[in-house]
Amino acid sequence: MYFLWYIIIGIIAGFIAGKLMRGGGFGLFINLLVGIVGGVLGGWMFGLLGIATTGLLGSLFTSIVGAVVLLWIVSLFNNKKKIEQ
Repeated sequence: MYFLWYIIIGIIAGFIAGKLMRGGGFGLFINLLVGIVGGVLGGWMFGLLGIATTGLLGSLFTSIVGAVVLLWIVSLFNNKKKIEQ
């Protein structure tokens, strides 16, 4: 049952992060991956900062923050690639 929640939170977080980062996301599957990886990244970052989130909304917030950071990092690499060309 928890696996289903991770998928749902990942999809929502990836979708919201895609909207926040000047785009509509990359489709359902990539949004899912961005949301899940963002959740792991957000959990790691919040852990380093000593911030604890609990519950469904806390997990969603953590995943969104992590997904936004992940998309920002990807955009840095894309911009660097465009500059070098």
